[in-house]
Amino acid sequence: MIKEAPVIHVQELAVDYGKGKRAHRAVDGISFEVASGECVGFIGANGAGKSTTIKSLLGFLFPSSGSIDVFSEPAGSTRSRQRIGYLPEVALYYPFMKARELLELYGGLQGVSRRDLRNRIPEILDKVGLGGKENLLLKTFSKGMQQRLGIAQSLIARPELLIFDELSSGLDPIGRFDLRDVLLELKQEGRTVFFSSHELTEIESLCDRVLMVHRGRIVKDAPVSEIMKPLNRFEIVFATNGSGIPADVEALNPTQSGDRFELSVGDVEAYSRTLTALTQGKCKILHANSRSVSLEEYFIDLVREKDSVT
Repeated sequence: MIKEAPVIHVQELAVDYGKGKRAHRAVDGISFEVASGECVGFIGANGAGKSTTIKSLLGFLFPSSGSIDVFSEPAGSTRSRQRIGYLPEVALYYPFMKARELLELYGGLQGVSRRDLRNRIPEILDKVGLGGKENLLLKTFSKGMQQRLGIAQSLIARPELLIFDELSSGLDPIGRFDLRDVLLELKQEGRTVFFSSHELTEIESLCDRVLMVHRGRIVKDAPVSEIMKPLNRFEIVFATNGSGIPADVEALNPTQSGDRFELSVGDVEAYSRTLTALTQGKCKILHANSRSVSLEEYFIDLVREKDSVT
């Protein structure tokens, strides 16, 4: 069986700004792939290299070394761009155009027929929460409305690959909720999505995989489920009442503070077994709860750990 080529293939990508002594390496030899139908989140602090990488995927910046292929074509090629919907970090539109006119412009540039656009524009504006606003001038749009319109223009030509830089920038909580529904629908349709965001809850709830970048290098590339699974902890506080600690519980190395013991386990099955063992061993359970470490906490801890060894 022939393996399907990845939609995005990045190999040892390095990008420098400036030359000579003033050169600054923004991306430092990163490699990754994005498969067809995957939704991949790209996260990192400001200046980590996210926007530089995304601009390189579109062919707006040229690598100092390494290579990028999109749909098995060199990044920036006409054939690869025709299959991409893109939303930049800062999208600036003509203030005296109407929303409909803007989408006609972008759709026409991507080869969508006028007939298709007449049907497509109301549909796509409804999808992003701008239904009925096609004839409003863009100068009247709030920042959040402009972001919604930017998402609409990225979708207008039904692209196979969507690339978003700071996806939810300017959106209020309702806007982020609506956007989540749009992305879930795109995933169900089998679209490939690659986006950066500072809202890590979006990545946690939407993405199949996450790439974490720090100082121009990828420090983590893993499925979200794989990262999150060990971050769920179950904590138990108990007292023995003089009956001793059951052997199964003793093996978990509980810590003692006076007549209280504390322990932590990492999955619901172990949590259930431990509570049963304590109950059968006549121990008194003083406190039991679950605690989940967020993707944001995990990322911060990972970055601090990397900084501490450099």
